[in-house]
Amino acid sequence: MRTIAISGASGFVGSSLTKFFTDLDYKVLPIKREILNDKTKLEELLNKSDILINLAGANIINRWSESYKKLLYSSRINTTQKLVSAINNIDNPPKLLISTSAVGIYDNKATYDEKGSYSNDFLSSICQEWEKEALKAKSENTKVSIFRFGIVLGKDGGALQKMILPFKLGLGGVIGSGEQAFSYIHIEDLLNAYKFVIENSYEDTFNLTAPTPTTNKGLTQALGKTLKRPTILPVPEFVLNIIFSEGAKVLTDGQSAFPKKLLDLGFEFKYKTIQETIENLCK
Repeated sequence: MRTIAISGASGFVGSSLTKFFTDLDYKVLPIKREILNDKTKLEELLNKSDILINLAGANIINRWSESYKKLLYSSRINTTQKLVSAINNIDNPPKLLISTSAVGIYDNKATYDEKGSYSNDFLSSICQEWEKEALKAKSENTKVSIFRFGIVLGKDGGALQKMILPFKLGLGGVIGSGEQAFSYIHIEDLLNAYKFVIENSYEDTFNLTAPTPTTNKGLTQALGKTLKRPTILPVPEFVLNIIFSEGAKVLTDGQSAFPKKLLDLGFEFKYKTIQETIENLCK
């Protein structure tokens, strides 16, 4: 039985991965905060793990006060530094580290594969540093892959759970112009991508996004069509700026990413379009 350690195991993606791999007869070890903050316990846990999945990080969709921006940074960078330090300090480190990043690393000037150009804003800077810290675990004994997430859509949590109620009430609509890119992935495809990379021991940076990027307008139309509700009430950008301050950029300034490396390796997405994704999750 192979063992997977997961930081951030209690979140939407982490709990989905825990169930998914447990059902596949993997042993899953959650890295709780008290273990993460205890060097000896962390090294003991990683010493008996074949794979480490690093998901830790405070929720990006929130009001970005200065203190919250520090939390966004520390929950990603400092956690990754602790994990990498433990990996580099033990005799039997995990064979593969899969660390998380986000398509927010890119600018919004085009649709990008994994070689796209980076933005110079706060979110991109965090992603760049997050990836740089994870790659310090790379050695003869440990491979490192980076998963750049789009918005993960699933029934039991995440972004869709937060946005679906207004649409069910007929109060849904585009955000701002609606033309901003919306890169997403169905939770089922995300889980299978982890399985695909783990079982084949791939080492690379991957965009975890559906192969057909859309826009906020495309998402809105798919939700309206599936739920049979009107989508005529737009959400003005200034309202989001009041609620989320700088964090509103996550909703108003999306990136368009394409999963070239997964597709080149032969990975098959089950949900290729936003309509397929929303119909599966909302019907």
